[in-house]
Amino acid sequence: MTKENTKESVTLTNNSTGKTLELPLLSGSVGPKVMDIRALYGDMDIFTYDPGYTSTGSCRSAITYIDGDAGVLLHRGYPINQLAEHGDYLEVAYAILKGELPNSAQKAKFVNDVTRHSMVHEQINFFFRGFRRDSHPMAVLCGVVGAMAAFYHDSIDINDPHHRMVASYRLIAKMPTVVAWTYKYAMGQPFIYPKNNLGYAENFLHMMFATPCEEYKVSPVLARAMDRILILHADHEQNASTSTVRLAGSSGANPFACIAAGIASLWGPAHGGANEAVLAMLHEIGSKERIPEFIARAKDKNDPFRLMGFGHRVYKNYDPRATILQKTGPDVLTELGVQDEPLLQLAIELERIALSDPYFVERKLFPNVDFYSGIIFRAMGIPTSMFTSLFALARTVGWIAQWNEMLTDPEQKIGRPRQLYTGSPQREYVPLDKRG
Repeated sequence: MTKENTKESVTLTNNSTGKTLELPLLSGSVGPKVMDIRALYGDMDIFTYDPGYTSTGSCRSAITYIDGDAGVLLHRGYPINQLAEHGDYLEVAYAILKGELPNSAQKAKFVNDVTRHSMVHEQINFFFRGFRRDSHPMAVLCGVVGAMAAFYHDSIDINDPHHRMVASYRLIAKMPTVVAWTYKYAMGQPFIYPKNNLGYAENFLHMMFATPCEEYKVSPVLARAMDRILILHADHEQNASTSTVRLAGSSGANPFACIAAGIASLWGPAHGGANEAVLAMLHEIGSKERIPEFIARAKDKNDPFRLMGFGHRVYKNYDPRATILQKTGPDVLTELGVQDEPLLQLAIELERIALSDPYFVERKLFPNVDFYSGIIFRAMGIPTSMFTSLFALARTVGWIAQWNEMLTDPEQKIGRPRQLYTGSPQREYVPLDKRG
């Protein structure tokens, strides 16, 4: 619960006018206090300047908490390592959506409800044909998810709680189908329909890699690894794509449009495309012998080369998600018979050398979740062009939960950031024939 601490406040004084304003401090359930500046512009005729919103809280949220200095990530209060170790994706999705882990009956009903929504409208099958075969998967995903509002317009009344629930379940259930079909379309292979007797991650892998030619059995090890990866990416507080979903939703846009907006934001290489960049970097390094050369380049401020997968905007400690993936990777590679995968061995050695170098330790440039996820995806046979689409699949539940939370927040307003205007002041129009 968030509460106002009426005994604590910050007094702001404008030295040029002598006017003062007392700004109350708000206290969350955990984390630093927050200064409430809502009265700032109205009372003082000034507003804050915070590029990238590094020191600005845009909303109240009870979904995810991150302590970047301590390397802590909680969903509804539950540590990410416990959720990834003991839970499954739909159990975590339920908690993210509803606030608590489900009991046996609640979980069974939720799994059944989501599973029964996993098919997509058959006409969406033909919608894919409007794209070139070599389209980027994220371009296709943006288009198909945005167009789903035209197929499921019976659940886009954002003021109806039942509509919001149905749309939420539909998006969580259908995203694996759409992502898998995006891959199949690019490969020129037939679409594989979902199977209700398979688990969430297992079903996704089946739709990705099965063909009508022969029976395909999903490895339990790979299904568990994929499920764990989905858990690790399910939500991550007010990142760029989540903020985009909330901003789009604040205008009253339908849920499919909001999630499509989130997908578009996630497409950026600084956000969802980072694990692709890690693989590209490892390929560039090529061998363990060349690691010192690239370490030196990363430390050279005049060299544009950077160690991808190290450091994080929020985490100033080891990313807890990276710790889990570091342990998951060897299981996947052993199952696939590629435990000597050169890129994994290169990544492990790069991490060891970097974390023994004071330059990286002092700057708290620890490996993040992207450092290992790309290697695991590659070992599974998933092309790099699909990596960000899988990120979108996992993050859908977080986007949906944040969107729902925003719509039920009594303080919710349409997003409208201010700006520090640096253009020309007011001036008079000069007729064309009088301009020099």
